[in-house]
Parts: sequence; structure tokens; C-alpha cells
Amino acid sequence: MRPAAMTEPVAPPVRVAVLISGTGSNMVALIDGSMKNGGAYEVALVVSNVEGAGGLAVAAERGVRVVAVPHKPFGKDREAHERAIDAVLRDAEVEVVALAGYMRVLTPWLVGGWCGRMLNIHPSLLPLYPGLDTHARALAAGDAEAGCTVHLVSEGVDEGPVLGQARVPIQPGDTPDLLARRVLEAEHRLYPETLDAFCRAMRAR
Repeated sequence: MRPAAMTEPVAPPVRVAVLISGTGSNMVALIDGSMKNGGAYEVALVVSNVEGAGGLAVAAERGVRVVAVPHKPFGKDREAHERAIDAVLRDAEVEVVALAGYMRVLTPWLVGGWCGRMLNIHPSLLPLYPGLDTHARALAAGDAEAGCTVHLVSEGVDEGPVLGQARVPIQPGDTPDLLARRVLEAEHRLYPETLDAFCRAMRAR
């Protein structure tokens, strides 16, 4: 008899936490994306700095653990608030953090603690238009296309290494709102794909 073929052990999915401040449409895309094709990651936790954020209820309906760590009780002490969030992340054995509409500028303390393991999605083709009002700025410049970028988070706002981009043609008559809707659709495709590829590469190292 021939010996049974040896099979490689299957690595468990990377445990991801998603940080949100609002409804979390990209969070939903990440959760749904993790359930397709035996993905390389699972959304193990959703954290919000806003106690009543709509995305918390949506995540809970999908069976994901949710935690609110409101920032208001911490006043202007951003690092103290981030230390509370960090404790939640580490208690849940999170390996990667994905920002999805998290409307707080992070301190160097939290960014440094998750260096190389924190991702963000931004609604422009970085390095073009970091910061706010990206769609209006692209239209005002007469650009032929807009898009979105997934990047690693660094201390500089929207300056981290680019992991993936999706391009969206600008159409005649576009307004910032119309363009934003189409870019958001591209974000919902790009973010899960890029996070999955990132986690596969992480497991392969």
C-alpha cells in the first residue's frame, strides 16, 4: 500500500479588527468579503469611537463582536483613548487593523504600535489629494479619472505605502456627490480584495 498523501496544515484566517465612526459601508464590504472563497482573513471585531454608530448594529447582525470606546470621556487626551482601544484589540487577539470611515486622526503611539499591520482606504488616487474634499478637488483640477487607494497607515496623513488602487473615470456632468457614489462602489470591491491579498502575504512570511 502507498502511504497516504501528506497534506499541509491550513493556516487559520488572520484576525482583523475594523475601526469605524459611522455606518461602516466599507466595514460591511470587508465582512462580506471575508466570507467568500475561504478568505485569508476574518473580521473578528468591530470597534467604534461613537457609542451609537450605526455600523455596530450592522456588524452585530452579521455575528461579529462589537465594542464601543467613546472618545468624549477622554477629552483632548487622544493617546489615553487610543490606549483603551488598543487594550480591546489585543484582548481580542487582533492581528491586523483596518480603518473604515474612522474619523479620528491617530497619534504616533497607536500608529507605531500597529506599524505594518494597519490599513486604511482613501477616496483618491494617492498621492493625489490626501485629506478631505477629494472628489471636488479632482473635478476642479479637470482630471480625467478619480479613484481610491488602500494603503498602510503611517504618521503622515494618507502618506503610507500604497497596497492597491482602483480607477474610476470622471464623466461629463459629474458632481462631487455623483463621483463619490461611484468611487464608493469601487472602494467596496478594492478593500476586501486588497486586505485578502495582504493577509495571504502575511501568512506566507
